[in-house]
Amino acid sequence: MDDLTALREMEADVPAPGDEARTAARARLARAVAEETCRTRSRAVPRRLVLRAGFAATATATVLAAVVVTTDDGPGPRMTTLSAAQVLHRAADRTRADGAGLPAPRDDQYFYTEEIATRTPLDGGRPTTRTDRIWLSVDGSRPSRYVYGERVREQPPLTEHEMRWPPTGYAELKKLPTDPDRLLDALGHAEDGTDRRSAYMDLCLLLRGPGVMPAGLQAAAFEALAKLPGIVLDDDEVDALGRHGIGVSYPGMTFGPVFERGSCAYLGMRLDGVEGGHWEGRELKGGEKYVEVRGRVRSGVVDEIGQRPR
Repeated sequence: MDDLTALREMEADVPAPGDEARTAARARLARAVAEETCRTRSRAVPRRLVLRAGFAATATATVLAAVVVTTDDGPGPRMTTLSAAQVLHRAADRTRADGAGLPAPRDDQYFYTEEIATRTPLDGGRPTTRTDRIWLSVDGSRPSRYVYGERVREQPPLTEHEMRWPPTGYAELKKLPTDPDRLLDALGHAEDGTDRRSAYMDLCLLLRGPGVMPAGLQAAAFEALAKLPGIVLDDDEVDALGRHGIGVSYPGMTFGPVFERGSCAYLGMRLDGVEGGHWEGRELKGGEKYVEVRGRVRSGVVDEIGQRPR
């Protein structure tokens, strides 16, 4: 998902992308997800790569799904029941508090993100764990590096008329609205519901982007997710660091964010995928299904590739 490009830049006031641009960008999203979950190089991967088998249990759930958590509000711990929307709003409040006062990165710096990913085969095979590290050029003018376990990928600088979607450059991220309704409009969310899954996918991919975002943008992404009818909770998700949390997902989609119980701090992302397999028309056949949970260890801004935040 790191090498996605849009066909045209969004204007400074961030109008909704045209149908052609959105279609092209999402086709690239599907190909990127295919590379990550299937290790296939097919160029005809449909956007619905998101496996229909994934999150099957959530397909019949409702927006009323809730979870009981322990919070530290007030004079002592207490039990409370939260809905998916409430978890997302609390996550938004938490990220606003954590990001308050952080300086904006310079164009010549790099975003650094470190995650631990644990992949568990659904057939009972042995889980595997890897560490992913990413150095992403702040303005896209310098090469970036992606290290997935033992696999290293060098990303060349962006060309003059190239922009990734979701954006990775800080200047492009700043163009995105920090109001959740306007952010949904910018993503092409339709009131009739035809684009709700697309909006969910785009918001999750935005959260998978740089760990350092302009003030209010990550919070707006959480609040925009909370506005999608049908958003549900997956109780007691465990991230790659063994932290028990609350997962959020959308029916029919195979990935979603995970939040810490109590604080609702963002921990990482959960993905249902498949290793291997092959495409027959628009259907993926064969392969080994798995669940992968990624826990963010640290994120920040550094001066060069190879450095890590203190």
